Amino acid sequence: MTISVVIPLYNEEENVAELHRRVKSAMDGTGKEYEVIFVDDGSTDRTLPLLQEIQSADRNAVVLSLRRNFGQTAAFAAGFDYARGDVIVTLDGDLQNDPDDIPKLLELLPENDIVSGWRKKRKDPFLSRRLPSVMANWLISKVTGVTLHDYGCSLKAYRREVVKNLKLYGEMHRFIPAVANWYGVKIAEVETTHHPRLRGKSKYGISRTVRVVLDLITVKFLQSFSTKPLQFFGPIGLLSGIIGLLISFYLTVEKVFSGRDIGGRPLLLLGALLIIVGIQFMGMGLLGEMMVRVYHETQKKPIYVIKKVSRHEDK
Repeated sequence: MTISVVIPLYNEEENVAELHRRVKSAMDGTGKEYEVIFVDDGSTDRTLPLLQEIQSADRNAVVLSLRRNFGQTAAFAAGFDYARGDVIVTLDGDLQNDPDDIPKLLELLPENDIVSGWRKKRKDPFLSRRLPSVMANWLISKVTGVTLHDYGCSLKAYRREVVKNLKLYGEMHRFIPAVANWYGVKIAEVETTHHPRLRGKSKYGISRTVRVVLDLITVKFLQSFSTKPLQFFGPIGLLSGIIGLLISFYLTVEKVFSGRDIGGRPLLLLGALLIIVGIQFMGMGLLGEMMVRVYHETQKKPIYVIKKVSRHEDK
């Protein structure tokens, strides 16, 4: 198997048949072996029966049916787990991504580990979809250091070894390039066609922005401090503790040498609070270090990734 196409679907009965036709046409045109993995994410309409009809007639089609609606990230993770291809391509099931763009991504994959689509001429409402997306892409690029124009585009191509090493949860599917960057992957971006949604109802909304921001904080922490949590919590704890001690020292000097009453001063409470907060942050950092050590030692998790080994074979 050369290429696995992973497509999550949730209540897309109006798009299933046309989606299959377009994906099949695009993949047949590549001349490569492929499989199309449709992941039904707990649909409540006729999406699953239609997919099963397609699977019975198309030997390249695979249908995964989740027991309930777990979300897009979980659907992608299920598809990755069952994919057998050396290359894994993802796209949405709403026909807004164009399957004819898949060959464009595959052309760049030999020189890259991830090729991401860029919906430069996006056909979505400006205020509710495009503007939040532009802001989110800018923020994600700045925070993670991995610059992409369109993190939210589901049309991407990955080498198998990239996604097989990832554990996804939350809304993390959109952060795969940023998370995979820890492994030292090479990422490219290519313009893709974007169509307006003609049938069905969008599952995206402005409410997802909050979840994306929270997951971004998680990604940044994992990206920079997953193996050294004390370096994240420690400076905050030290700064807080030092400021608290300086305030307390100042108040002590005033009490001892000037005889002033410091018992009712807010500054005293602030100094005590900063000292306590500093101790707590240092404690969290040390606990994090212990958890990281246990995690890596008991599960034998690597802290490095080897790309290639070159050596003379023993005679």
